[in-house]
Amino acid sequence: MEIGIDSFASAMYGDHNMLSSVDVMEQLLQRIELADQAGLDVFGIGEHHKKEFLDSATAVILSAAAARTKRIRLSSAVSVLSAADPVRVYQSFATLDLISKGRAEIVVGRGSSIEAYPLFGFNLNDYDELFKEKLDLLLQIRDNEFVTWSGKFRPSINNLPVYPRALQEKLPVWLGVGGTPESFIRAGSLGLPLMVAVIGGQTHRFRPLVDLYREAGKAAGYQPEELKVGLHSPGFAANTTEKAIEEYYPGYAELWTKLGLERGWPPVTKAKFDGLIDDLGVLVVGGPERIADKILRHSESLGGISRFTFQMDNAGLTHTQLMTAIELIGAKVIPLIQKG
Repeated sequence: MEIGIDSFASAMYGDHNMLSSVDVMEQLLQRIELADQAGLDVFGIGEHHKKEFLDSATAVILSAAAARTKRIRLSSAVSVLSAADPVRVYQSFATLDLISKGRAEIVVGRGSSIEAYPLFGFNLNDYDELFKEKLDLLLQIRDNEFVTWSGKFRPSINNLPVYPRALQEKLPVWLGVGGTPESFIRAGSLGLPLMVAVIGGQTHRFRPLVDLYREAGKAAGYQPEELKVGLHSPGFAANTTEKAIEEYYPGYAELWTKLGLERGWPPVTKAKFDGLIDDLGVLVVGGPERIADKILRHSESLGGISRFTFQMDNAGLTHTQLMTAIELIGAKVIPLIQKG
């Protein structure tokens, strides 16, 4: 199983009021560099267009990270494909693939944050139709140097080449999904690896949706080993579970209570938090042994996963705390997971 970290390039962690955007970006690149040195497998950068985050130009951040790393895979998490031009998305990540010598990946999705749609002139009423059409074009570009294509939302392409080409023969494209059955079926039907974002509740409840993915993939003629499943969840590692909870809970409660005001969720309570960090809850927070056990338990409950990524930098944690967590994941969590 691959283990990694996803970041939204948050400007809202630790002493964020004292940090400039330059400082935030430099510290993010330091964390990616450390993740590479610590033996983590992948680092993903999200895409938002809000003041709190600095990840609107995902491929630019990953290209800077490519120059400072040697082996870690570099991915989006996710690219909001519905509000982007698939030609430019492919070109950006193909360029990243060349800079990184074959370490680029793309996780595409419709986006749970919707600010990109009005910003780039798209209608939210076309939310799913936009994504379906643009995913089709992206995959055609990925698989063919010369492209002929027509659709509703973008001008047609008539036997035109798209350059540069990625170093990898088939640039990995994952489909990032939330809880919509149609998205799981779509990923399976296309034979795309699946990245499941579980940010609340209990992870095992997603098993029926993952089963839909595997059934759709089998029906489309794909082999089980082609149908990879990844899991993305909030989490944090410290030397002990008690210390992890002490450091993680205050910022987590503040952030998710704020998000709740925007999205109609109830405020976070300690009792609710305790439920989320228990054996079945989604939050992967604790000491190395507890974290490793929980990731393995989640994998078993979903019928086996190929990748797990932590989302750590949106809970008021300092750069030092995040660096320590990365070191612990590399030195202790990954070996425990490898032992099974």
